[in-house]
Amino acid sequence: MIAVHHKAKQYLLATAKVLVLAVTFGYIFFKLKNNDSLGFIEFTSGIFSKGSIAIYSLLFFGFLATANWYFEILKWQSLVSTFEQISFKTALKQSLASLTVSLATPNRIGEYGAKAFFFENRKRKKILLLNFFSGAAQMLVTTFFGVFGLLYLLRNFNIPYSVTMLCYFGIGAILLLAIGFYFKEKELFLKGFSIAKTIQFFQSIPFQIKFKAVLFSVFRYVTFSGMFYGLLLFFGGNINFPETIPLIFAMYFLVSILPTLFIFDVVIRGGVAVWLFSFAGVPELIVLSTVLAMWLLNFVMPSLLGSFFVLTYQPTTK
Repeated sequence: MIAVHHKAKQYLLATAKVLVLAVTFGYIFFKLKNNDSLGFIEFTSGIFSKGSIAIYSLLFFGFLATANWYFEILKWQSLVSTFEQISFKTALKQSLASLTVSLATPNRIGEYGAKAFFFENRKRKKILLLNFFSGAAQMLVTTFFGVFGLLYLLRNFNIPYSVTMLCYFGIGAILLLAIGFYFKEKELFLKGFSIAKTIQFFQSIPFQIKFKAVLFSVFRYVTFSGMFYGLLLFFGGNINFPETIPLIFAMYFLVSILPTLFIFDVVIRGGVAVWLFSFAGVPELIVLSTVLAMWLLNFVMPSLLGSFFVLTYQPTTK
């Protein structure tokens, strides 16, 4: 009877793995095939029209994408070290496998559960909170640079905005803070973890680990921002560095605060980027090509490697 139960669990796990990979690769295929703004054939033709320089450029951008994930893996390894020492290889496996699982979920929320499954049951709440802290550190950096980008936009371009809407936004933020304060002692998301206890958990993380998390987030931000600028130039964007960087900062901030369904995430990112870079006179095709290349290099390619780790995943049952 025990052997039959074990076999059933194995079959269920194998089915879950196949389902995850089917959804992930189906999502990738859907996004590439149903991109009305930029056809994939048109996109690849634009790359290979560059001649031999395209090969060296792709290798360079591939190196930057690798560096981006290298810093993300180091950040995760550092955070987990607060209660368990894991190797870089283990952190890589957990990060890329969770990317594969989460790629087709809204705002990659599936990453939280995916990483938790690599750990014992008693540690999974901490893993969820550490993953949240990792994202919060990245969002802090994105917001810091994004505010400067938005200020640059408002100062140098004639962007219409409503004072009334800004007031509504401010009132909404105050209400969210008030609600958070009211429920700070109540268990909302995880049993045994109220907002107050979650804050206490974050405060218990050593300062050195927090500093590393923010530092690696800065390294990642600089890497993929520079990568975006390089891809703009590669696809023919005639725009100088001082003018481009604030637009990139503003773009990443805006797409970070916009909630998206998984079907529309690339579309929304492309739409925001096209709108922002239109102020600098960058053609739509160049911007869309850059957004698609960033998605392929930073998400699709790592998820292909992560699919191997999904297939070889063995559950932790302790």
